[in-house]
Amino acid sequence: MLYTGGTENGTGSACHQKGESLLDLFETKLDGRLVYQGRIVNVREDRVRLPDGRVAAREVVEHSGGVGIVALTDEGDVLMVRQFRYPMGEIVREIPAGKLEPGEDPAACAARELREETGYTCARLDSLGVTYPSPGCYGEKLYLFLARTLTYVGQALDDQEFLVVESLPLDALVAQIMSGEIKDGKTIIGVLKARWQLTIDD
Repeated sequence: MLYTGGTENGTGSACHQKGESLLDLFETKLDGRLVYQGRIVNVREDRVRLPDGRVAAREVVEHSGGVGIVALTDEGDVLMVRQFRYPMGEIVREIPAGKLEPGEDPAACAARELREETGYTCARLDSLGVTYPSPGCYGEKLYLFLARTLTYVGQALDDQEFLVVESLPLDALVAQIMSGEIKDGKTIIGVLKARWQLTIDD
């Protein structure tokens, strides 16, 4: 069936759906079981009832959430970190980021992670919104921030954290994103949103 309703802000285009309204797309959890409990993530397998009444399985990776920070210097450079990412098997260039502790305020977490990873504090921290890294199975919400008016006070890395801090001009970083040199999702989204925010601020 063709659905022609708009999005929450009133915009949208026609698209093909299997229901008469967006409400017909919801799935209802019937039960579930914990498959794996880890230090960073848990894995859960649920049974859900589909909109047409059938039952299906859903695998969910639970995560407490995280933050990513685009830290902009007075000179217009962005603080970046390079660290080895074991699942990818390579050293990745990305914005400072970290995991939310249960119940932790995202802005407080962003300020903490910025200080720990880069050694900088910030006098201004603006939200760049929330992104879902992989909503098909991954339950993480990632909160993005733009940090400005930076002051260096010294790093405070975790015991098992190894990284190198560097800075790149914002426009050069955007060019690396568009060329495919930067592959980290939160970095791509955060930097492009920060670039747009700075355009608005100007």
